[in-house]
Amino acid sequence: MALASCGQGIAPTDNAADKEQLGLFSTLPIYWGSGGDVATLLDTAQEKDWVRELLERRFELAPLDALEPETLANVDRLLLAQPRPLAPSENVALDDWLRGGGRLLIFADPLLTRHSEFSIGDRRRPQDVVLISPILKRWGLELQFNETQPVGERWVDAYDGEFPVNLPGKFVQVDSGAPSQCTVSDGGLLAQCEVGEGRVTLLADAAILDWEGEGDLPSRRRAALDDLVAAALDF
Repeated sequence: MALASCGQGIAPTDNAADKEQLGLFSTLPIYWGSGGDVATLLDTAQEKDWVRELLERRFELAPLDALEPETLANVDRLLLAQPRPLAPSENVALDDWLRGGGRLLIFADPLLTRHSEFSIGDRRRPQDVVLISPILKRWGLELQFNETQPVGERWVDAYDGEFPVNLPGKFVQVDSGAPSQCTVSDGGLLAQCEVGEGRVTLLADAAILDWEGEGDLPSRRRAALDDLVAAALDF
């Protein structure tokens, strides 16, 4: 089974005028980097995160610090990567935005394995455990986690793709209080839901966004993320 996708995909381009806007809401250092002070965060000479570079080939990124009607009004596509817990008003705004026709990609990791220089409790540290159960239930999904699975990165097949994971979660379908239609891959790593006029694609892990190995980023990893982004956020 393949990810649902309408149209011919979003072609990478170097022309800023041809790029659609993509809202980015994340606790991971994708856009601003992982510096501990303002000077480091604003240093334009600092090397960009590889995920940001990949996304900017297709989109004009718009980092968001809240998911409210006024911040979502100007974006048709949105990426959530290990987001912080959402306020009740943000859950409502996100659901309304999606049902109105948005395209949404979520990386929801139940136990983040990415290294951080900041200790637990530091507000600069990425969200270790994703906490978005209310909005998932609204769409007819639940994120589960197997605590006995082995640690270590491995590649897993889901739909027609292959993804690197490390302690991933598992999506299962549950009764929803609102109309939605979800399909879940074998093993539960990847889910996609038609919600109103919109569509959300969810990956139960965020390891695909990491790269701390030595040398160049493997093309296999880059291609896996690029294909997922194109399929999930296409109209």
